[in-house]
Amino acid sequence: MEAVMVRYGEIFLKSETVKRRYISIMTGNIGLALEAEGLTHRIETYRGRIMIYGDEPRRIAVVAAKTFGVVSASVCTVSAADIEGLAATAVAHAERNLRPGMSFAVRARRSGVEGFSSQELAAAVGSAVLDRIPEARVDLSAPDYEIFVEAREYGGLVYDELIAGPGGLPYGTQGEVMALISEGIDSPVASWLMMRRGCLMVHVNMHGGRFGGKDARKRVLENHARLSLWVPGHPLDLLVVEMEPFFEAITALKEPRYRCVLCKRFMLRVASILAEERRDAALVSGDNLGQVASQTLANMAVIAPAATVPMLRPLIGFDKEEVVDRARAIGTFEERPGDVGCTVAPRYPSTAAPAETIAKIEEAIGAEELAERAAGTIRRFRAKNGEVEEILSH
Repeated sequence: MEAVMVRYGEIFLKSETVKRRYISIMTGNIGLALEAEGLTHRIETYRGRIMIYGDEPRRIAVVAAKTFGVVSASVCTVSAADIEGLAATAVAHAERNLRPGMSFAVRARRSGVEGFSSQELAAAVGSAVLDRIPEARVDLSAPDYEIFVEAREYGGLVYDELIAGPGGLPYGTQGEVMALISEGIDSPVASWLMMRRGCLMVHVNMHGGRFGGKDARKRVLENHARLSLWVPGHPLDLLVVEMEPFFEAITALKEPRYRCVLCKRFMLRVASILAEERRDAALVSGDNLGQVASQTLANMAVIAPAATVPMLRPLIGFDKEEVVDRARAIGTFEERPGDVGCTVAPRYPSTAAPAETIAKIEEAIGAEELAERAAGTIRRFRAKNGEVEEILSH
């Protein structure tokens, strides 16, 4: 019989009460993901391991391994939890994958089973494999092939593949946060990183209207939909705010170099209003120190006070290539995003806008009133399992 073993990491370090709650939430998330794929299953939890039984173990393992909180998953052959049963099962695996001349190693664990040690189990399994494939050789440091055997109170387990998971904490173990999401590369990665740390997520997008590229809204919805694939079974909401009146106000100003700072502060004002309405714990942005003019340390110090809820910046110390690599890995990177440019951005933006000057400009254009009006213009979209629909107000 085959089953899927799921491993988790730092959850194991929590107190027993917290650990039980986190594991319960994670198994619930795994169940939702499997249901979204139409996979029948049965989940059992044990100390340090989660076992999933079903008719399609390979598909189950791939889906389960994508769940936040999961370190890795493996399709295991279940055997008797004794040396003879484990050795015979391990030999069957080795015959399919270990060729003459290759090196191999046996990694053994024992828990809740008496009569032998982990070292004795590993030695016995290794001897059995060499008896069947004498041309192979043992290499415990850098083997060509690894076979894992575990003797546990609920059975013997043999496997030779680990499907890596995202790790982190189970989605929903932390509070809800609101992430500013755009058509770009950085903000979807920032959102994903906070989802990976267990935060329930709601997205907010500041739509530029005629001041933004014609493909901007499409790309935002694509980013939103792709991120929903990481939390299958959970609805993921997106609030879209109209920014045209604000852009009209700042493009009418004689001095264009402060536009980016004014824009970022305005976004934080609006997002704070919406976050407070939802009682969200924090705002999340894709800010990356020094990447663009509005993200210099001087300008960030001027921009940050516009937020009235805590700010989280998970990308603050990333290199751009690190962000791009992560975007590719999570599925939000687009080689040809289309027309997503912003026509408001000045040619020579200020890298150190004076706070006093910004305050005077905001007072002159009525930034607070504009923010209140903008917060009342939202359109709501909801993504689930990669599909997005607009939620119409009644």
